[in-house]
Amino acid sequence: MRSYGCRVARPHAGTIPFTKLSAPLVTTLMNKGHTLRNLCFFVLIVGCGGSAAKAQSATPSPAAPITLDEAIRRAQAVETTYSAASAEAGVAQAQREIARSTLLPGIVYHNQYLYTQGQTAPVDQAGRSGQSTSAVRFIANNAVHEYTSQGIVSETIGGAGVADYRRSQAEAAAARARLEVSRRGLVATVVEEYYSVLAANAKVAVANRALAEASRFGAITRQREAGGEVAHADVVRADLQEQQRQRELNDAALVADKARVDLGVLLFPDPTTEYSLATTLDQMPTLPTKEEIDAAAKSTNPDVRAAFEALRAADFEVASARFGYAPDLSLSYSYGIDAPEFAVHAPDGTRNLGYSAMATLDIPVWDWFATHNRVKQSTIRRTQASVELTITQRRLIASLDELYKEASVSQTQMKLLDQSVQTASQSLRLTNLRYAAGEGTVLEVVDAQNSLVGAESSRADGAVRYYVALANLQTLTGNMP
Repeated sequence: MRSYGCRVARPHAGTIPFTKLSAPLVTTLMNKGHTLRNLCFFVLIVGCGGSAAKAQSATPSPAAPITLDEAIRRAQAVETTYSAASAEAGVAQAQREIARSTLLPGIVYHNQYLYTQGQTAPVDQAGRSGQSTSAVRFIANNAVHEYTSQGIVSETIGGAGVADYRRSQAEAAAARARLEVSRRGLVATVVEEYYSVLAANAKVAVANRALAEASRFGAITRQREAGGEVAHADVVRADLQEQQRQRELNDAALVADKARVDLGVLLFPDPTTEYSLATTLDQMPTLPTKEEIDAAAKSTNPDVRAAFEALRAADFEVASARFGYAPDLSLSYSYGIDAPEFAVHAPDGTRNLGYSAMATLDIPVWDWFATHNRVKQSTIRRTQASVELTITQRRLIASLDELYKEASVSQTQMKLLDQSVQTASQSLRLTNLRYAAGEGTVLEVVDAQNSLVGAESSRADGAVRYYVALANLQTLTGNMP
């Protein structure tokens, strides 16, 4: 008689133990003629399938590299200063709509029931008590029972409302300009953090290459010492150089981690989230001409636009205050009923529905110099707004010249740094050949290694400097060159 065995594997995460299988399922399998071997095979398939499914679901999908535009979009969603500026712009826009609504006719459906105590007739000669009459005690009321149900259209015509609306328009435009200022400032911050991460990663790569070069040079030095070609001092100097490169790599990795976390604060709820960047430091944009920068700054600078709109708002505030000396005309039209009974027709058959119109002209006479002080107050604000506009324009001219020179010098420096990297690489290669041939010294090799590391690190810093200069120009011109 043949027997079949089933080796039970050690349970692990994702497998289904044999004891977890339901008794009816096992019974069904046995009753249908399945052998113990088939049953073990079924358990094995179920366990492996569960393990594979869990392993597949637990494997995280790699995140796509983050572009600069994506980083800016993410930062705009969480940065508090930009969020506050956005809220301010939304409030100013709503205030503009409120001011516009005051210039349009208002419609109200007015309903009112008024009860007034009526007059009582005196006692007659027969001694009977007086009866209530239709006359009312308050002369302003028309009947004991009075029903009012009217649609009322009203409009106030005055210069102050128009000036207030124009002022709210200017304030909304100024708020939008300040939002643009905040957006551009945020873009400059993200650009600096973004390329700082790229520069830190580049320095880590430089440190890795330098460590590998130091290790290779140490191996060559030990081989030459074994052959009696160099003294042991060269080996000691090579070991010190390798140890120094290891410390520089550790420091570079730490700086890179800090830069990643600083950028992660702007991008993710968890700043320690792992991510990669889609841009490299080799993609260097060109710098526009000074004339193009000047034209863009004059037409799209948000600081100047915000100051200009603030001055316009101050002008309309002065106009609104001065309209306090002028009269206001109020118009009102009513249609409906105002009768002793709530009905279209009165008991005698007359029609209760009707209309009335009213025009009111209020002429200001005396307000204890309140209007005069409001005009004086708004005039002071307009003067201050004019001064701020002038200062903003001067700062724009100075900042534009300063930032363009910074970007121009950074661009020139990048070309020189590229040449320095190429020269240092060539120098290190030739120095290594001379040392291998016994014509150079260990100090020359160490100096060539230091020169190359310094040139490559300076190039990474120079790239960040150039991108930051372009981002600062963007705060003045509105677009990244």
